[in-house]
Amino acid sequence: MNKQTSQELLDFIQSSPSMFHTVKTVRTELEQAGFTYLPEGSRWALEKGGKYYTIRNHSSIIAFTVGAELDNYHFQMSAAHSDSPTFKVKSVPELTGPNEYLRLDVEGYGGMIDYTWLDRPLSIAGRVLVQNGTRMETKLLYIDKDILIIPSLCIHMNRGVNDGYAFNHKTDLCPLFSTGALKKGDFDKMVAEELGVQPDQILAKDLFLVNRQAPSIWGYKDEFVSSPKLDDLQCAFVSLKGFLNAKNTHGVNVYCCFDNEEVGSNTKQGAMSTFLHDVLTRINGALGKDEDAYYQAVSKSFLVSCDNAHAVHPNHGDKTDAVNYAMMNKGPVIKEAANQKYTTDAFSRGLFTYICKKAGVPVQTFANRSDMAGGSTLGNLSNTQVSVHAVDIGLPQLAMHSSYETAGIADTDYAIDALTAYFNADLHIDEAAAVDFE
Repeated sequence: MNKQTSQELLDFIQSSPSMFHTVKTVRTELEQAGFTYLPEGSRWALEKGGKYYTIRNHSSIIAFTVGAELDNYHFQMSAAHSDSPTFKVKSVPELTGPNEYLRLDVEGYGGMIDYTWLDRPLSIAGRVLVQNGTRMETKLLYIDKDILIIPSLCIHMNRGVNDGYAFNHKTDLCPLFSTGALKKGDFDKMVAEELGVQPDQILAKDLFLVNRQAPSIWGYKDEFVSSPKLDDLQCAFVSLKGFLNAKNTHGVNVYCCFDNEEVGSNTKQGAMSTFLHDVLTRINGALGKDEDAYYQAVSKSFLVSCDNAHAVHPNHGDKTDAVNYAMMNKGPVIKEAANQKYTTDAFSRGLFTYICKKAGVPVQTFANRSDMAGGSTLGNLSNTQVSVHAVDIGLPQLAMHSSYETAGIADTDYAIDALTAYFNADLHIDEAAAVDFE
């Protein structure tokens, strides 16, 4: 088990307190690896052997490499997401009272486990739109300081809390900001001071709560890693590493990290948007290929949808399927569902299993217990715009959608090895009937 890789993962997460920071972090790694930025609003000129990326909304990013030979024109893609469940600060952020208390007015973003946000050090991160003369500009904000907490109501005033309690987002989950030292209007003053602007320059904000509890590699034998945002920054990290490690000269490798998965992906920058379709068709055109060549390439393409999976809970093993379950530190998980919430079918499972087998990476299987509904993820949503063969995978973790999640330290390395092998493979897909791997 490689502690260094897990520390790199935790550094990646620490540098990504919001979806906007995630894209900045990924973008930095791409540029250090020699990738060229292609703005969506500019004409694209591509070369064989070139490495490129583009962004949308500064919260979603797609990178791609063009094979130097390009003798097997198709797309080998991965998709993860940049966002995690949290609370969004409303545009008018401050709630006053009782007495001199100052609280923040927030609303839920995604399906978080509410109680895990209580009694923890919190801050805020996101983007702020500011006026600069006749120009509006985006500035990223992360206040690297414990400035908020959501206090529990003591058991003496809520005797039934341990019998089960439904938290009300309007009354129970408002972060405490001040007890008199700050007044109404000071939130924007704080933001302005952090950004080095005047409060009246602030035009709009997309700001979210951040759990400041430090990530940890733990266990007597260093078996575990715990951190905010493992879902899905662990997959964003491993798919990026696999993508950057690979040297595929035959086709076009594509790395995607989409925003808004936790709220349905139905946004201009989400997996259901035209973002991926637009990028692939522009690649096709910039390489001098016609529309029919694009459809031929898509028919031979493949997507690995990377979003974390549920590990067997040590205290609730009965919540998982009797045989289709995943354990931490046993390798990446292929997720499958009869209701097609996951993209996996026999063809895509076989393809990915073969790649992992050849790379010496163990593979696990996950299916929901038959009387319990599961969640959805990126693959089928992106397939509404670009329909390709696809498999859904993830890394097994505990406490998914908690503000502090746990995974196995070995699985990060396993996933990087698997995705490196995937992006290195020269796939020749014959419809859904056969695949030649070289």
